[in-house]
Amino acid sequence: MKQLIRRPGLSVIFLAGVLATISAAAPKAGGAEPDFKALHAKVDAAWESLKAENASPFYAHDAGLVFYDAAPVKYDGWAAYRDGAQKLFLDGATSLKFNVNDDLKVMRRGNVAWTTRTMHLKADMKDGKPVEFDGRDTVIWENRGGKWLIVHEHFSAPLPE
Repeated sequence: MKQLIRRPGLSVIFLAGVLATISAAAPKAGGAEPDFKALHAKVDAAWESLKAENASPFYAHDAGLVFYDAAPVKYDGWAAYRDGAQKLFLDGATSLKFNVNDDLKVMRRGNVAWTTRTMHLKADMKDGKPVEFDGRDTVIWENRGGKWLIVHEHFSAPLPE
């Protein structure tokens, strides 16, 4: 250490090495800030097409992921979510619209982000009975290879007041 103090050039090199090591170990921000409002709009449009498969590119397909929708209690994995939502709701609808409120909140920690928002869902059903209710949506996103994917979603409706 005394040699480092006596030789300023070595001190600078040593300090630069320490700073480079600390910098390399620090968590990375995960790239440019994504536009989660635009991402949500794309996901909404995919679901509004009444074809769950159109939403597939926005979701991670890991077998262990869990998704909560209005019904049933839960879906284990994207395939179950896709097939269940299609059969339980989308096949019976002639139109679907998410009227999203202006209350999107985004929290991000590196390659993981979560968003919350509320909306009014309106669907016309083939049986002639419309479905309409206020809902809330919490989504957990993960940046995988530069693409933000949904790894968990919780959509629900509050109980009537």
